[in-house]
Amino acid sequence: MGILYIVPTPLGNLEDMTLRALRILRESVLIATEDTRTTGRLLKHYDIQGTFISFHEHSRPAQVEQILATLTEGDVALVSEAGTPLLSDPGYELVQAAIQNSIPVVALPGPNAVTTALAVSGLPPYPFLFAGFLPRKAYERRNFLKSLADQSATLVFFESPHRFQSALADIANVLGEARSIAICREMTKLHEEIWRGTLAEALSEWDARPPRGEFTLVVEGALPESEWSQSQVEMALKDAFAAGKTSKDAVNQVKKQSGWPKREVYALAQTIKSSNHSAR
Repeated sequence: MGILYIVPTPLGNLEDMTLRALRILRESVLIATEDTRTTGRLLKHYDIQGTFISFHEHSRPAQVEQILATLTEGDVALVSEAGTPLLSDPGYELVQAAIQNSIPVVALPGPNAVTTALAVSGLPPYPFLFAGFLPRKAYERRNFLKSLADQSATLVFFESPHRFQSALADIANVLGEARSIAICREMTKLHEEIWRGTLAEALSEWDARPPRGEFTLVVEGALPESEWSQSQVEMALKDAFAAGKTSKDAVNQVKKQSGWPKREVYALAQTIKSSNHSAR
């Protein structure tokens, strides 16, 4: 029984290939690849005489079965056009099928556009949420972004040059122009560019620029609401008591509204109640 290896390949710079990945490609009886031309150039560069099969998002179940059959004879390497397979690339169904058939699956570390962009973005690296490619249709894209609007985690998206400007406009409109963004273009390649600023600045900067290359967008998560001052918390508690709310209900309501820790709201509530009793 062979092993299904998930093998990352360079985003652009061929020097990013690991020694282990090269060995696995040389030793595998079959290489399942998203793009035979790109993989062919990679193998030629490293003088690897490999046998490969096209395996992409439109592959039929018969191709999965063919690869599973090959795994009974030896190892198979799964590669995408660039970066780590399965991250917005084909391969999930194959990995799932291998697991269901008790075939070992081993993932190699290596080039990854998500973590590379996150590391260089200047935005909080964790927690983060990788959302892949945004939907192609505008209304679906906006609805998807709305579902992420309250996420405090840093958001990471992939986008093609053809939809970059419309996607950027929707991100700004839905998430707010004040958020920070890092636009990572052509990472590790000759014309690599990392642009940082607010979404408002990004709209202005990229309005007249023709987008070229592949984009990874790192967007600041939702900021917590501004904390209230002590006087605002006290006033809200007094209003809640005046409306007949119990201490428990008043504290819970003001805690949610103010962003203050519950114990601090409770302490102020007790002080207010004590003052009210003393005044009688």
